[in-house]
Amino acid sequence: MPELPEVETVKRTLNQLVKGKVIDRVSVHLARIIQRPDDIDQFAWMLAGHTIEGVERRGKFLRILLDGLVLVSHLRMEGRYGVYQSSDPVEKHTHVIFHFTDGTELRYKDVRQFGTMHLFQPGEEFQLPPLSKLGLEPLDPAFTLERFKETLKGKKTKIKAVLLNQAYIVGIGNIYVDESLFRAGIHPEQPADTLTDGQLEALHQAIVATLAESVEVGGSSIKSYVNGQGEMGMFQHQLKIYGRQNQPCVNCGTAVEKTVVGGRGTHFCPSCQTLKS
Repeated sequence: MPELPEVETVKRTLNQLVKGKVIDRVSVHLARIIQRPDDIDQFAWMLAGHTIEGVERRGKFLRILLDGLVLVSHLRMEGRYGVYQSSDPVEKHTHVIFHFTDGTELRYKDVRQFGTMHLFQPGEEFQLPPLSKLGLEPLDPAFTLERFKETLKGKKTKIKAVLLNQAYIVGIGNIYVDESLFRAGIHPEQPADTLTDGQLEALHQAIVATLAESVEVGGSSIKSYVNGQGEMGMFQHQLKIYGRQNQPCVNCGTAVEKTVVGGRGTHFCPSCQTLKS
């Protein structure tokens, strides 16, 4: 958390709030957030004077596009951006501040301190980590059923673990994997290479529909997620399986169960999502 819909929402919000702003200077209060370059003074010096031309997304990463530079930002579990006036009090756990020439500031706050920032020359970011080994974008037109099938072909791993692997498909995350598998009627422990063509088509459609519906309402605010304007997402009110252990299945009334797959808490209906041998 945040997953693809939440990062997409942050991207859209930041495009409204900071596009066209000029960076006067940058303050870094926690050095380990800055992964590239490894010198925070150089990081701040490189960004000074540059204009933010837009914000894009790749998987769970933000690509902040500047005139001549690209800042790749990963929010990880608790990272969030907010725009403030320079006179506003700086909240605890604010680790990076982009001071703009108009007197406003883009502040990066991260309670868990797991977020990262990498600075690249344009185009270079796709050739090097952390973006260089990412898989298919599930909301991109290129995410066709044929490419989805090809990605899963021959993989004997449990389908949930495959869907969580960012090298295959990016951004789905724990919440949306559970929701998509439930929507498609597939058990999370079903080996990927045993899925039928019909199941693969249903799962492909479920992934796209689930993510698109979440983006439409600003993502899910399960814990502390808010967008760049401090607003919560609303998709948590539409969740049909995630977080509903011991509650009746919305389809059949059977009690929802919870297990662990790929190290992640996993919710499923034992009646609607049977494990086939």
